[in-house]
Amino acid sequence: MKNLLNLRLFVLMFASVLVVAGCQSESNGDGGSGEDGSVEFEFWAAPNPAQEAFWEEMAQQYMEEEENVSINVTPMPESPSSEAGIQSAIAAGNAPAISENISRGFAAQLAGSNAIVPFNEFDGYDELIEERQMEETMSSWKFTDDQQFVLPVYSNPMLFAWRTDILEELGFDEAPRTYDEVLEAGQKLKEEYPEKYLWSRADLVQPTWHARWFDFFMLYNAASDGNNFVEGNEVVADDEAGVETFDFFSEMAEGDMLLTREATDPFESGDSIMMDIGPWTFSYWDDKFPEMVEGETYELTMPPVPSEEGAENPKTFADTKGLSIYASATEEQQQAAFDFVNWVYSNADNDLKWFEDTNLPPARDDLATNDAFTEFLEEHPELTKYADNIPNAVPPIDSEQTAEIQELIGTEGLNPLVKGEKDAEQAWEDVINSINGVLE
Repeated sequence: MKNLLNLRLFVLMFASVLVVAGCQSESNGDGGSGEDGSVEFEFWAAPNPAQEAFWEEMAQQYMEEEENVSINVTPMPESPSSEAGIQSAIAAGNAPAISENISRGFAAQLAGSNAIVPFNEFDGYDELIEERQMEETMSSWKFTDDQQFVLPVYSNPMLFAWRTDILEELGFDEAPRTYDEVLEAGQKLKEEYPEKYLWSRADLVQPTWHARWFDFFMLYNAASDGNNFVEGNEVVADDEAGVETFDFFSEMAEGDMLLTREATDPFESGDSIMMDIGPWTFSYWDDKFPEMVEGETYELTMPPVPSEEGAENPKTFADTKGLSIYASATEEQQQAAFDFVNWVYSNADNDLKWFEDTNLPPARDDLATNDAFTEFLEEHPELTKYADNIPNAVPPIDSEQTAEIQELIGTEGLNPLVKGEKDAEQAWEDVINSINGVLE
């Protein structure tokens, strides 16, 4: 089905070249530039009120300084998804000059269709990366051909929350860091509270491709020290780390430590004691569960690892999205869009405003050390571990077949493994073989 959709998109995009060529001036505001050197372009913000408001404010400030630039900020279409909305716009010749909300995997698909252009080909790109202090973060964002098709806006290093109050009842003074420690805590939990679970995650038995970011890839990235999973048309996954990760899931399942049916707020109610967590959770807790207090009720940690050897500085999955510039825009619009982004990220105060408005950590290596963010992080200590670990967070794989690959990780590996239908080695072998079949 995915191959059919890709073929259909290719045909539509090929047909749209004629539309764009003949109607560029109409779809991009008279070609985007005027006789006086003015340029107008469309900026699609993520379909989120806080993010849209941020970019509207940035655009307004920029236009006050650059009178010859006009930026129209609008939310991107999101039906049935923002990705589908972007693909439809590209096929119809109505894509913006630039948009946010682009994941690395989706960017690989767009780049494969020549729908977006590399940031690194714009003059000033290296200076932008240096000015925003994101060299280390960008090192894991490079695409297979060393091009850079996305500029990350934010990066959420996915963490685990632990109910330390319940762990203390069980005799543990700190959250587990290794597989053995996790399994020990889970076994003790089941002995004391048979009705409770270590981790409540219904997605573990579902094939949903993007769910793998928040279970498999969190643990695989930690076990493999951030090793790539695929490069181009080749699987380069760390086999030892993959089997260890699967075996860990299998042991939790065999010990009845995983709740795989839907449940409402199981972590908050204490029905489970471990939870994959992003910073968007805290505003929900502020409203619904004010008793959730870091250092009292819960603690945040990086993903557990197979042994103590990798426990000091593990990697995790980065829930992260960024900006892409579209090939259908005129060169003037593309340059104007880049210049706008360069202006935004030349001032750390703009990243601070983003952080304050959205709670999404800016993709900066220095987020935990830059004085511009010190006061905000002191006021929101629950965000500190996210800031600390941005350089340790690995973005999604850069493959045009990301959705297919991750669905196979579920259907051939994780789902049957958790159900007790396969052991770790068989599940891993089946996953790798099936992915190789897709990439051939």
